[in-house]
Amino acid sequence: MVLDISAICSKEGAEEEKEVHIDMESVKSKMGVFPIISKEPFRLHLANLENRWLLLTGSLQIVVSIPCDRCLADVPTSLHLAIEKKLLLEDAGSPSQPAAAGGKEGPGNGGGLAPDAEERLEQGQYLHGCQLDIDRLVYGELLTVWPMKTLCRVDCKGICSKCGANRNEGDCGCNQAVPNIRMAAFQDVFDSIKE
Repeated sequence: MVLDISAICSKEGAEEEKEVHIDMESVKSKMGVFPIISKEPFRLHLANLENRWLLLTGSLQIVVSIPCDRCLADVPTSLHLAIEKKLLLEDAGSPSQPAAAGGKEGPGNGGGLAPDAEERLEQGQYLHGCQLDIDRLVYGELLTVWPMKTLCRVDCKGICSKCGANRNEGDCGCNQAVPNIRMAAFQDVFDSIKE
């Protein structure tokens, strides 16, 4: 969803509360595609500070289906986003002056862009003039709160490394003993005798 915020961008000190709905049905990344099970309306507060900055605050609760890291069962995972951003308005400076606005290039600031230019690169993904792309904003924030590990339960037994069965659902019958590598040659002899 793209939100037109021209009324706020054009008037210093303007503030507005919005309740918007995101259009995303899934979260797509290099890790895969994760369906969004439920999502609340996005409560958003916008404020124009000194005709230079757009202060954006809001909160959102999303439930995403993420596979368990051990058994691969789908786990409904609740993600809470608390967004607080201070974005540079386009009228506040010329985008054609990336390095001069906020400092020098060189070793003092990592040899990178000036702070204003870095902010423009980040917000360029979701703020274009007075058009705020809510889905892109939410997507970027989701990646920052994405869980490092997802488990269906703390004592998840995972899947069998031999047959792929979910070991939480019962014993698959496979031999789970970890062989001693130094004794592997003897194990082969014993296996051949059994046959």
